[in-house]
Amino acid sequence: MAKQDTTITVKPCPRLEGEIALPGDKSISHRAAIFNSLAEGKAEVRNFAPGKDCLATVSCLKALGVQISRKGPGNLLISGTGSEGLREASDVLDAHNSATTMRLLSGLLSSQPFLSVVTGDASLRSRPMGRLIKPLQSMGGEIYGRGKDSFAPLVIRGGKLRGIEFVLPLPSAQIKSAILLAGLSAQGKTVLHQPVPSRDHSERLLKRMGAQLESNGASISLSPLTSPLSPLSLCIPGDISSAAYFLVAGAIHPNARVIIRNCGINPTRTGIIDALLAMGARLRIENERLEADEPLADIVVESSELRGIEVAGDMIPRLIDEIPILAVAGSVAKGKTVIRGAAELRVKESDRIASVSQELSKMGVEVEELPDGMVIHGGRLFLGTEVDTHSDHRLAMSLAIAGLIAEGETTIKHAQIAQVSYPSFWQDLLSLRAEVLSRSSERSEAAAKEQRSSLIDFSD
Repeated sequence: MAKQDTTITVKPCPRLEGEIALPGDKSISHRAAIFNSLAEGKAEVRNFAPGKDCLATVSCLKALGVQISRKGPGNLLISGTGSEGLREASDVLDAHNSATTMRLLSGLLSSQPFLSVVTGDASLRSRPMGRLIKPLQSMGGEIYGRGKDSFAPLVIRGGKLRGIEFVLPLPSAQIKSAILLAGLSAQGKTVLHQPVPSRDHSERLLKRMGAQLESNGASISLSPLTSPLSPLSLCIPGDISSAAYFLVAGAIHPNARVIIRNCGINPTRTGIIDALLAMGARLRIENERLEADEPLADIVVESSELRGIEVAGDMIPRLIDEIPILAVAGSVAKGKTVIRGAAELRVKESDRIASVSQELSKMGVEVEELPDGMVIHGGRLFLGTEVDTHSDHRLAMSLAIAGLIAEGETTIKHAQIAQVSYPSFWQDLLSLRAEVLSRSSERSEAAAKEQRSSLIDFSD
């Protein structure tokens, strides 16, 4: 059956106003599903992220014998198997477009006494996996990949592992979490040293669930489990990466007031807030509180006069996923916005340095592409034109926000890719009085098969 490509046209709107209730945080959703699958007992996870990436994790866990069922809209009931209760999947595990699924599950599966094969779509199969494979092999894991252990598909023959002391060459929460998952069943301690602290959702959840984990700045020490993890029911905070589009929209639109409800404000993830404040955004945080040791709050943002800034160093890991939308803010800000130290963007769902530079240039922005970032000469009016998502969900949503204040119409090709992380993005944009028009066309069967839907059957 043929799938459909969706072209979205965004028109400038006179007023942007309303409240957004965010989907659950992707990073926390992945981890809550995986860690609760290893616990003994049942856990209810509310506001689970609805995008295809997290549903890929659910699908893989179900294939490994975990009972996961739907309990109302956006809520999952997970019956953990314990660390030794997983079973060999009868087929290849498909991570679709989700690097988090592939990398975290690879760490987990390296300690399981059976064979696993993990693959993904064409984009994921082109992303680097050597940085994952090498530390797991040093723990004694038998894990192999295509291209001299560099790319998926990955073949994993699980077995006994040993704890290691490892220095992460790059700040990566995915690699860190994969090693921690392997370390739960290893013999001896696992000690990790990060060049810069990356998002710490895994550490917070593991501690709360009873793991013997200590973190001190950029170093983490994990002892193997002596008793099963305790199940943890929680309501997932709203995803700050999803909030970022509306934070920037409210700041750059000349007549806007937007409220984001229940947004996660984990300090390892709030780089986008710090960057916008440094640019002069009229942004405030209200009603701060905790959910399962994760901080969350409401955020109010209003029309602002932004100025260019430099983003580099320790800030980069705290907003790596938000750089495409930050580039949109930089395009409007007065002066130059310089982004450095973000070479990781070259190996995301697209080469985000190249694709962001290319598409913003189409809209009249002067962008200089750097090997590890970009220089954006701001203060110019966006020009509405036809742009492409490069099959990258974050680029699709960033271009939509640019279209809100462009001169003329902005037509976004392959806009359906936003569903990977934020299925309700277009509806939420409409709720703020934005003018958005959709047009669909059939795709070929081959293309449909390559980027097939990750809709999951939650029935037992």
